[in-house]
Amino acid sequence: MGNSCVCREDSDLEDHQHGSSRATRGQARRLDHGSGVVVDAGEARSSRPRDPVRPPRRGRGPHEPRRKKQNVDSLVLDTLAVIRTLVDNDQEPPYSMITLHEMAETDDGWLEVVQSLIRVIPLDDPLGPAVITLLLDECPLPTKDALQKLSDMLSLSSAAARQDALNPAKHRNTTAVLGCLAEKLAGPASIGLLSPGTLDYLLESLSSEAHPTVMLFALIALEKFSQTSENKLTVSESCISNRLAVLELWAEHSDYLKRQVGFCSQWSLDNLFLKEGRQFTYEKVNLANINAMLNSNDVSEYLKISPTGLEARCDASSFESVRCTFCVDSGVWYYEVTVITSGVMQIGWATKDSKFLNHEGYGIGDDEYSCAYDGCRQLIWYNARSKPHAHPCWKEGLYWTQIPALACSDVLDQRVGTVGDAIGFLLDLSKKQMIFYLNGHQLPPEKQVFSSATSGFFAAASFMSYQQCEFNFGSKPFRHPPSVKFSTFNDFASLQPSEKIILPRHRRLALLKQVSIRDNCCTLCCDVMADTELRPCGHGGMCMECALQLETCPLCRQDIQTRVRLIAHVS
Repeated sequence: MGNSCVCREDSDLEDHQHGSSRATRGQARRLDHGSGVVVDAGEARSSRPRDPVRPPRRGRGPHEPRRKKQNVDSLVLDTLAVIRTLVDNDQEPPYSMITLHEMAETDDGWLEVVQSLIRVIPLDDPLGPAVITLLLDECPLPTKDALQKLSDMLSLSSAAARQDALNPAKHRNTTAVLGCLAEKLAGPASIGLLSPGTLDYLLESLSSEAHPTVMLFALIALEKFSQTSENKLTVSESCISNRLAVLELWAEHSDYLKRQVGFCSQWSLDNLFLKEGRQFTYEKVNLANINAMLNSNDVSEYLKISPTGLEARCDASSFESVRCTFCVDSGVWYYEVTVITSGVMQIGWATKDSKFLNHEGYGIGDDEYSCAYDGCRQLIWYNARSKPHAHPCWKEGLYWTQIPALACSDVLDQRVGTVGDAIGFLLDLSKKQMIFYLNGHQLPPEKQVFSSATSGFFAAASFMSYQQCEFNFGSKPFRHPPSVKFSTFNDFASLQPSEKIILPRHRRLALLKQVSIRDNCCTLCCDVMADTELRPCGHGGMCMECALQLETCPLCRQDIQTRVRLIAHVS
């Protein structure tokens, strides 16, 4: 999912480092506790990958006729309607998705699908932007001619961004399409797509007159275009940092849509579009009362984590996962999550043996060492299998609407809705059970995971594209604490001041360049001695712990049958 891609007629990959590294990301974190020198491949190899929503793509067989073309708008809406039911790789993809894939095999068909995505995806469906990403990511790559025709059809400009202000869905979908294409394309193809008109359109979409969801996806599109260095320079020279400096003030907004805009603006200013004279957020945030947070050191670079370490967001096409810094082995523990977006997230408990394979769809609840609550699809996940639960779909937080005043014809801004749902997670290791809560209403206990794991549990979560939530590990009062006696991570954990700092990417890379690596250390973790050889290829240079996380040799790509610890290398 989301591997680096190029136009069918242009294979230049220069400057696309963001996409090209994805194939090696997210290896399963599984440790071997045995004492044997030789470890069989079957003990370390992960089971079949499962994507959280993407079904397997099945093309036409050699004797199957091309399916009868239907109205493309109906096919897109049908796909959106059934997407919540696609939970297993064994399921056949829906007819609508297969037909759309077939239509997109030609330039005209691809353009028709893209135009339909822009035209019909509704604004209020929480999975709308993710479905745009899903369909475009699975469709064949566009040719240069198709991209040029799309640019001509859209005819983007700052004036176009101000048109149809009462139809924000069109602009949200357009910016989502642009962001997806920017993520898929590399080098010159991405540079060509970011024409002056497209740049003006995206920048104008950040104005205060735009709908917040349009602002959000315009910013995400600019982030993805900036994965190519020449585009990053072009966007930076547009003085985007001045616009974002205003929008980052929304990072704590009570309107959760504006809060997403503020979160992404702040992240971009810290990591991407630096503003001269601006203090980095991590340098001014107060972390004195935070003793447990999300672990930014064992996640991929595609997950955005707030400087407080308590809020996370995924805008990539992969299924990103994160866990807490604190691990528990006994007792009763509780934490809460506030839903910022109401799409697909799998949140719950995982152990150090859990597999996080972001580009193969492995998340929390997709192995025998973790269990997760999915409030969008109303499922409980364990060992890559799901079962329905009785809670209603979770809902995100406050939103704004315009309602006429009663005494006059003026239009007033008024908040409508509720604070984002609070999801509670209770772990009782004495009774070997987990209990999930929605705004204080509990589900029956879950006990399956304890057949494989009894200790070493972390709070953990996995995010589909464009999803965000906030964690409370006990640094502030819980909204719906359970009636049983429990402990909180924040009361028992401890972090050094330096361990609480979540550095921007460029500063972290600068520190990594200063690290000296001793001779004969593992080439993967650069931490312990390289003492393991892979069989049958014979390549080495790694430790046993890292070797256990591999299925194929990183040098020759040959399947690993066994791993042998070389006794002579052990001091």
